[in-house]
Amino acid sequence: MAELLIALNPDGGSRLGYLLRVPLPSGDLLFRTSDTWPRVKALYCHPVGLDEWPSDPEIVERLPLRSCQRRGASIDVILQRGRENRSQLVFTTARGRDAVFWQSPRTRKQARPNVRTPTARAQGVEDLQILVDTHERYAYRFATQQATTVARALPCGDYGVEVDGLLVGSVERKSLADLVASLINGRLRYQVADLAALPRAALVVEDRYSQVFKLDRVRPAVIADGLAELQVRWPNVPIVFCDARPLAEEWTYRFLAAAHAWAVTESAAIQRISPVKADTTAPATATEPNTAEVRAWAREAGMPVPDRGRLRPEIWQAWHDANNAAR
Repeated sequence: MAELLIALNPDGGSRLGYLLRVPLPSGDLLFRTSDTWPRVKALYCHPVGLDEWPSDPEIVERLPLRSCQRRGASIDVILQRGRENRSQLVFTTARGRDAVFWQSPRTRKQARPNVRTPTARAQGVEDLQILVDTHERYAYRFATQQATTVARALPCGDYGVEVDGLLVGSVERKSLADLVASLINGRLRYQVADLAALPRAALVVEDRYSQVFKLDRVRPAVIADGLAELQVRWPNVPIVFCDARPLAEEWTYRFLAAAHAWAVTESAAIQRISPVKADTTAPATATEPNTAEVRAWAREAGMPVPDRGRLRPEIWQAWHDANNAAR
């Protein structure tokens, strides 16, 4: 009986940690890929020669096949099991290069949500300039929106907008897999805390909230409770679930345009509704420092910090501990 074989990639430095061996009548095909099944998103597959198949492979999955046939520019794969039994290997082009993607019916539906997003400019902003963090992989291009992108190291979030040189809005993008991983290892807590220091910020997830309860490698209640705790602790940073990546991209564009428009008009509105003289008897409220201030403080304290980019969470925590102790 023919089998679909998935083994660990012996190259530990590769980002594609698995080898996928697909049996065909004309000969087996071998690919490097990043997961054992396209559950939440289509998986990129890098074709390699059969000589990369190890002599003693560490098999992760051995899946009996009911059918495996090439049909035009795709290979239809049907497994002998009840759930998650159908998938396709699609041969296509991406950015002018040949590419292969492994997709399931669910990931294909998510990639094409069957809705038409509006083409009108958001908030009336002409040619909105969106900053894209230099660490962002597979970044949104906003090709169908009236926006341009500029790559820049951001102190927090993956996408942002500036007004008068100040970051006034930011969006952190997460796939469901990244959301779960960063929530479990604690990194998401620091990311949301950094976002909360901005005037406007949000966390957008490229999936449905219902998919949280279909996770099979972690208890869904742990993730649901973690998300609820984040939202209660930092209520000014909404967590928004969008059905698919294109809708998450559209939501990000609309949110950043609204943040830009609000920042432009907010200071003028405050001046109109505020008293002529400020109340000097009111106690001063502590404000969150910007990255440059914390960077300068850390250097004076003898802490190693980079010249550019984000500061490590422990640097921010040290600043807060020092200033809370001084009060």
